[in-house]
Amino acid sequence: MVKNQQKADAHRLGHDGEETVAQWYRKAGYTIAERNWRCFEGELDIIAQRGRTTVVCEVKTRRSSRSMDPILAITHAKQSKVRTAAYRWLDEHPSSGRVRFDVALVVNGRVQIIEGAF
Repeated sequence: MVKNQQKADAHRLGHDGEETVAQWYRKAGYTIAERNWRCFEGELDIIAQRGRTTVVCEVKTRRSSRSMDPILAITHAKQSKVRTAAYRWLDEHPSSGRVRFDVALVVNGRVQIIEGAF
Protein backbone atom coordinates (compact mmCIF):
# COMPACT_ATOMS: atom_id res chain seq x y z
CA MET A 1 0.00 0.00 0.00
CA VAL A 2 2.86 2.42 0.79
CA LYS A 3 4.40 2.03 -2.70
CA ASN A 4 1.04 2.70 -4.35
CA GLN A 5 0.63 5.84 -2.25
CA GLN A 6 4.16 6.98 -3.12
CA LYS A 7 3.41 6.44 -6.81
CA ALA A 8 0.16 8.39 -6.51
CA ASP A 9 1.95 11.21 -4.67
CA ALA A 10 4.68 11.36 -7.34
CA HIS A 11 2.06 11.42 -10.09
CA ARG A 12 0.18 14.25 -8.34
CA LEU A 13 3.42 16.20 -7.85
CA GLY A 14 4.28 15.83 -11.55
CA HIS A 15 0.78 16.82 -12.63
CA ASP A 16 0.83 19.88 -10.37
CA GLY A 17 4.24 20.89 -11.73
CA GLU A 18 3.04 20.55 -15.31
CA GLU A 19 -0.03 22.65 -14.52
CA THR A 20 2.17 25.35 -12.97
CA VAL A 21 4.38 25.39 -16.08
CA ALA A 22 1.36 25.47 -18.43
CA GLN A 23 0.08 28.52 -16.54
CA TRP A 24 3.52 30.14 -16.87
CA TYR A 25 3.45 29.68 -20.67
CA ARG A 26 -0.12 31.00 -20.89
CA LYS A 27 0.84 34.12 -18.94
CA ALA A 28 3.78 34.57 -21.35
CA GLY A 29 1.32 34.65 -24.26
CA TYR A 30 1.57 31.05 -25.45
CA THR A 31 -1.29 28.77 -26.36
CA ILE A 32 -1.05 25.25 -24.97
CA ALA A 33 -1.46 22.96 -27.98
CA GLU A 34 -1.02 19.66 -26.12
CA ARG A 35 -0.33 18.26 -22.68
CA ASN A 36 0.95 14.77 -22.00
CA TRP A 37 0.86 13.89 -25.70
CA ARG A 38 1.82 10.25 -26.19
CA CYS A 39 3.09 8.22 -29.11
CA PHE A 40 5.12 5.06 -29.52
CA GLU A 41 8.35 7.03 -29.09
CA GLY A 42 7.38 8.59 -25.77
CA GLU A 43 5.46 11.41 -24.12
CA LEU A 44 5.69 15.17 -24.47
CA ASP A 45 4.78 17.06 -21.31
CA ILE A 46 3.79 20.39 -22.86
CA ILE A 47 3.61 21.69 -26.41
CA ALA A 48 3.06 25.44 -26.50
CA GLN A 49 2.80 27.83 -29.42
CA ARG A 50 3.21 31.57 -29.85
CA GLY A 51 3.40 33.13 -33.26
CA ARG A 52 5.50 30.88 -35.49
CA THR A 53 7.32 29.24 -32.56
CA THR A 54 6.44 25.82 -31.23
CA VAL A 55 7.90 24.96 -27.83
CA VAL A 56 8.29 21.40 -26.65
CA CYS A 57 8.79 21.54 -22.89
CA GLU A 58 10.01 18.74 -20.66
CA VAL A 59 8.91 19.38 -17.07
CA LYS A 60 10.77 18.13 -14.00
CA THR A 61 9.25 18.73 -10.58
CA ARG A 62 10.77 18.25 -7.14
CA ARG A 63 9.35 18.84 -3.66
CA SER A 64 12.43 20.51 -2.28
CA SER A 65 15.78 21.85 -3.35
CA ARG A 66 17.39 19.08 -1.27
CA SER A 67 16.21 16.53 -3.83
CA MET A 68 18.37 15.66 -6.81
CA ASP A 69 18.75 18.63 -9.15
CA PRO A 70 15.94 18.09 -11.67
CA ILE A 71 18.12 19.13 -14.61
CA LEU A 72 20.18 15.98 -14.03
CA ALA A 73 17.15 13.92 -15.05
CA ILE A 74 17.37 15.32 -18.59
CA THR A 75 19.97 12.91 -19.92
CA HIS A 76 21.08 12.70 -23.55
CA ALA A 77 18.88 9.62 -23.90
CA LYS A 78 15.88 11.57 -22.56
CA GLN A 79 16.63 14.45 -24.92
CA SER A 80 16.73 12.02 -27.84
CA LYS A 81 13.36 10.50 -26.86
CA VAL A 82 11.78 13.94 -26.55
CA ARG A 83 13.16 15.02 -29.94
CA THR A 84 11.92 11.84 -31.63
CA ALA A 85 8.44 12.20 -30.12
CA ALA A 86 8.40 15.90 -31.06
CA TYR A 87 9.21 15.10 -34.68
CA ARG A 88 6.32 12.64 -34.67
CA TRP A 89 4.00 15.36 -33.32
CA LEU A 90 5.29 17.82 -35.93
CA ASP A 91 4.63 15.26 -38.68
CA GLU A 92 1.01 15.22 -37.54
CA HIS A 93 0.82 19.01 -37.03
CA PRO A 94 2.88 20.61 -39.83
CA SER A 95 4.30 24.03 -39.12
CA SER A 96 6.68 26.24 -41.03
CA GLY A 97 7.85 27.98 -37.89
CA ARG A 98 10.73 27.20 -35.60
CA VAL A 99 10.80 24.57 -32.87
CA ARG A 100 12.43 25.13 -29.49
CA PHE A 101 13.10 22.56 -26.80
CA ASP A 102 12.74 23.96 -23.28
CA VAL A 103 13.18 22.38 -19.88
CA ALA A 104 11.03 23.59 -17.00
CA LEU A 105 12.24 22.97 -13.48
CA VAL A 106 9.69 23.25 -10.69
CA VAL A 107 11.04 23.15 -7.14
CA ASN A 108 8.86 24.16 -4.19
CA GLY A 109 6.33 25.58 -6.65
CA ARG A 110 8.86 27.91 -8.26
CA VAL A 111 9.30 27.68 -12.02
CA GLN A 112 12.55 28.06 -13.91
CA ILE A 113 12.34 27.81 -17.69
CA ILE A 114 15.52 26.98 -19.58
CA GLU A 115 14.74 28.10 -23.12
CA GLY A 116 16.48 26.20 -25.89
CA ALA A 117 17.88 23.74 -23.37
CA PHE A 118 18.66 21.19 -26.08
